Amino acid sequence: MKISTLLPAMGIMALCLTLSSETDEEPILTKDKETTIINTTALADDVEGYVSTTPVKIYVRKDKVVRVEALENEETPKYFNLVEVKLLKKWDGMPVKKAETAKVDVISGATISSEAVIENVRRGISYYNHTKH
Repeated sequence: MKISTLLPAMGIMALCLTLSSETDEEPILTKDKETTIINTTALADDVEGYVSTTPVKIYVRKDKVVRVEALENEETPKYFNLVEVKLLKKWDGMPVKKAETAKVDVISGATISSEAVIENVRRGISYYNHTKH
């Protein structure tokens, strides 16, 4: 097969791979009955913790945060466990208008991971507050 024939075919294959990988990504907003779930994987893909990105899912019902759940990440488990145990519950029950600008303290010993999670939550709530859902 000639190179001139192969190049367009390779371009089409690359485009197909790109499109299929984009569709595999979970949407930012999903609904489950009365709960809206915000996934910050794409919203905060530039927010790094100590080792990696720290995406979260934020569950909102009746314009209040029900809970924040950490998604898979590569942070050091020993330190990220502190974030999961001490930080994620800080938004529980908080109205989304307040949650967007809430001053939440970082967890000592896991400062960088905490800052990344706080930024993920801020971006997720901001997205929720500024979109029609």
